[in-house]
Amino acid sequence: MNIDFNTIAENMPNFENHDDAKAWFEEYFEDKFIFKNQDELNGKTVYYYHIIKNPDAYSQYMVSLTSEVKPHITDFDTFESYSTIEISEDGEVSFTQ
Repeated sequence: MNIDFNTIAENMPNFENHDDAKAWFEEYFEDKFIFKNQDELNGKTVYYYHIIKNPDAYSQYMVSLTSEVKPHITDFDTFESYSTIEISEDGEVSFTQ
């Protein structure tokens, strides 16, 4: 899955809060948008999601992280299988490609 983040940024509305942004990304990416974690940064809750670009490589990577045998990664396909989206509680969005 090739993702054009410039197009996403151009089409993305201003969000009032995290829930609005999350709903928009869920509609845009459906089951390829998954919650990973949340944290507190500068007094705000920030939610981290992955957009899955290569489901097979991503799945293998996630399974390897829970395995007792440490993964041996030999190329960047694993890290290119997803992008990280950060959404703050007040609806600010940033992403990695």
